[in-house]
Amino acid sequence: MKVGFARVSTKEQELALQLKQLEEIGCEKIFHGKHSGVSVKNDEQLKELIDFIREGDEVIVTRLDRLGRSLKSILDAIDNIHSKGACLNIIDGSLNTSNDNPFSNAMINLCGVFAQLERDLIKVRTAEGRAEAKAQGRHLGRMPALTEQEGKELLKAKLNGESISALARKYDVSRPTVHRTLERLCDKK
Repeated sequence: MKVGFARVSTKEQELALQLKQLEEIGCEKIFHGKHSGVSVKNDEQLKELIDFIREGDEVIVTRLDRLGRSLKSILDAIDNIHSKGACLNIIDGSLNTSNDNPFSNAMINLCGVFAQLERDLIKVRTAEGRAEAKAQGRHLGRMPALTEQEGKELLKAKLNGESISALARKYDVSRPTVHRTLERLCDKK
């Protein structure tokens, strides 16, 4: 049986393309998740897949790094798939473990190393980009719910005795947002 595994790790990434590729290659069952890379939900989905597969099954993924976020987790996943008597096939052609030979084993390790290298390079480039943006004074992260002017008005209203709940309703924000805004403005003084 062909069993697929698809995973994306950020909300911006799209799962549909992986699912389509796995369906086109003939996967009869597909396990998938759209979770943060550090999420235990990814591990749970992979564990469900490994519990499901039987001897002679073929686990198919679009890319090797879909199996895990680190070299160790990828190699552990491959070992678990093999221990169930199944093989692993990467759609991009980089690896097919249906032939258990020294070359195939070396390829598993090399692919895992390069997948880890790629992720590490992305982290470094992202950190450099953030540092550059910060040095240029650009805002990073989510924009504040209230403008600076609204924050000042909110603080003035609070000092005049208006309640947190009333301010939250007035500015259409949550109570925690009102608290954070007040704290931020009070820290500036």
